[in-house]
Amino acid sequence: MTSMSRARVARRIAAGAAYGGGGIGLAGAAAVGLVLAEVQLAKRAVGNGGTAPHPPSAEGLYGDGMTTADEPPLLLLMLGDSTAAGQGVRRAGQTPGALLASGLAAVAERPVRLRNVALPGARSDDLERQVSQALADSGQVPDICVIMIGANDVTHRMPATRSVRCLATAVRRLRTAGAEVVVGTCPDLGTIEPVQQPLRWLARRASRQLAAAQTIGVVEQGGRTVSLGDLLGPEFAANPRELFGPDSYHPSAEGYATAAMAVLPTVCAALGLWPAEEERPDVSRREGFLPVARAAAEAASEAGTEVAAAMPTGPRGPWALLKRRRRRRVGATEPSPTSASGV
Repeated sequence: MTSMSRARVARRIAAGAAYGGGGIGLAGAAAVGLVLAEVQLAKRAVGNGGTAPHPPSAEGLYGDGMTTADEPPLLLLMLGDSTAAGQGVRRAGQTPGALLASGLAAVAERPVRLRNVALPGARSDDLERQVSQALADSGQVPDICVIMIGANDVTHRMPATRSVRCLATAVRRLRTAGAEVVVGTCPDLGTIEPVQQPLRWLARRASRQLAAAQTIGVVEQGGRTVSLGDLLGPEFAANPRELFGPDSYHPSAEGYATAAMAVLPTVCAALGLWPAEEERPDVSRREGFLPVARAAAEAASEAGTEVAAAMPTGPRGPWALLKRRRRRRVGATEPSPTSASGV
């Protein structure tokens, strides 16, 4: 599917989400049903092959040695599915939340408190519960929220319009509460090893359609997105033994580090921690202002690409800034044991 075709599909899905439609599917419900059968074979291996049955808890304080009297810790909230929870690794410091918290603390030179309400197996309709849980204490509004969601929407054939509507509503609630929001869009399910051609192609197409539509819905609510194709994308296809975990479905520690490196620059940019010159488009890196649907389609095709709102409107509708940020390496650390219980 070309970038322009994907943009048109994404625009239709996003419009259906905004105006209450529910009948637009992902690459054909029957075809995706076949993908579902093979993906479920992969998911049944979770808990076997040395994989921990539950994600390790990484909640706690990171960078506590940077504590200052006049600045409280930044609050980072993780929401979404097993990817956000860190399913597939054994150590807390190997989860994406821990990697992002430690990386953010290093960039901000300020401690970061991590809270994680993500649920393995969650679909986008669970975000309403997760957001309510996160915002239950009005005195603990997150500074930055990272949402990773979408894979289970595809494998369980949730209508794309409903999926995007649930995500957009969650982003709107978090933004209204005062939090910045970064969404890691649906990963490329076409690289899961047990899925064979032609179902592999169909899974990739469905994943990218949803990722592009998610981007439109998120940007229109004031959030930013990062394409997570690298999470289950070309690097994973080329190095499955290195970047997939023992269950061949969830990422390994190295895989989560790859994803965290892609997301961290956007998290820092959302909090205003990047130099001003890095926020301008770099033509040499093919960055620039595009209609939001086109930017969403291009991002879905290239992992690690960021899309953020730019101009309210243009001759072809809302516009967005497409960025290809340089990845920042992050290291695994463990939360402070003295503060983990206070999250």
